[in-house]
Amino acid sequence: QVQLVESGGGLVQAGGSLRLSCTSSGRTFSAYYMGWFRQAPGKEREFVTAISRNGGTTYYADSVKGRFTISRDNAKNTVYLQMNSLKPEDTAVYYCAARGTVSTFSASYYDPRPYAYWGQGTQVTVSS
Repeated sequence: QVQLVESGGGLVQAGGSLRLSCTSSGRTFSAYYMGWFRQAPGKEREFVTAISRNGGTTYYADSVKGRFTISRDNAKNTVYLQMNSLKPEDTAVYYCAARGTVSTFSASYYDPRPYAYWGQGTQVTVSS
């Protein structure tokens, strides 16, 4: 069983930065592909970014490309999301998620369904 705990959310002005962290309780963190998703009020959960098991491959939604950076430290069982140049439309609850090799990562990194484990979410609010 994998338990994920996010932290680092909060209130920030437009143009500001936040860094989210997601720590896993499992001992096999490096075996999982990791992703960040977000959900704004009244909207469906959407893909933000994902990272391969060794951190060598990353994917981003077009809406965050060039502003957000995902990284991971397998020794610390932690994945990070550095968010810069934040916009009011980035306001949402951010979730980290972990998945195994149930399907080809490169073909389905954006799909929430293969992600078997989810954190409780952390609120990010960007004021204009």
